[in-house]
Amino acid sequence: MKNIVYLLFAMIVLSSCQKQAKIGYVNNGTLINEFQEKKDLEARFQVKEDAFKKRADSIGQAFQLEVQETQKKAQRASQKKQQELMGGLQQKQQQLQQQMQYEQQLLTQSFQTEIDSVIVKVKDFVKDYGKKNGYTYILGTTDAASTVMYSTEENDLTQTILEALNGNKKEVTKETDKKE
Repeated sequence: MKNIVYLLFAMIVLSSCQKQAKIGYVNNGTLINEFQEKKDLEARFQVKEDAFKKRADSIGQAFQLEVQETQKKAQRASQKKQQELMGGLQQKQQQLQQQMQYEQQLLTQSFQTEIDSVIVKVKDFVKDYGKKNGYTYILGTTDAASTVMYSTEENDLTQTILEALNGNKKEVTKETDKKE
């Protein structure tokens, strides 16, 4: 009987010595959208998008002038020649549309590839931050898919990690736990 009491006492002592899980969370949307590298990427691609639109508009205007000139020629031409001229215009219009769609797809794919690498960088940073600061878990949440239903503000690491991610803090080091 005495051994059972000692065993229970030992189990209670050992279980109370177990390390408490350190849990924090980040708002994924805020973290990604406020990351300066993402903002810079979006600005760079907006410039490319604007240049593409200008070029597409310029090509479209040049094509419209060509259409007008061809229509003038077609008015003085025979029926057969009119059909040839208009058929050539339709073919050229299709080629231009295909070219513009292709360039737009390349631009979109390039942006998506770079944005994906930014997201991976943020995930890796959060993982590294968690390891260096002794977190057992760092959860991610968004307004659309809330995985954290309730937490105290001291568990919200969004701003802390965002500042470190944007370089406002020189490096991720052990955080000072003012909370404890």
